Amino acid sequence: MLNKTIQSIEELQHFIPELAEAIGDHRLIVFKGEMGSGKTTLVKALCKCWGVVDEVTSPTFSIVQIYGTKAGTTINHIDLYRLKSLEEALATGIEEYLQITEGRTLIEWPDIVEPILPNSYGILEISHVDANSRKIVFLETLT
Repeated sequence: MLNKTIQSIEELQHFIPELAEAIGDHRLIVFKGEMGSGKTTLVKALCKCWGVVDEVTSPTFSIVQIYGTKAGTTINHIDLYRLKSLEEALATGIEEYLQITEGRTLIEWPDIVEPILPNSYGILEISHVDANSRKIVFLETLT
């Protein structure tokens, strides 16, 4: 477990390598936090650390964005905010992204797919401390 309070975007940039090291080889990471807490900002910073060569944007409307890395792998960025049910998520082909063996899958708003998540994945929780500060917690799960 990693637990850190970040006071600014600049501090986040310095913290990202430590967070990436804590995430290690996890291929699937879910991002939990309320609206505006900074999930997409955290995804963008991690993608940069992992060598993404594409522009990282929020996939709220497209549901999935796929980014290439300098190492030749891909990072799948999924935003399930607009989906209302597990059936809708299944219709997007989400299961393919959950069984990833190369690269990574990062999921914002993962609640509706929790019943089908694999046994092992990482959880990044981000929450407001105040207007400028966020608490970031990384947990590993084995169910």
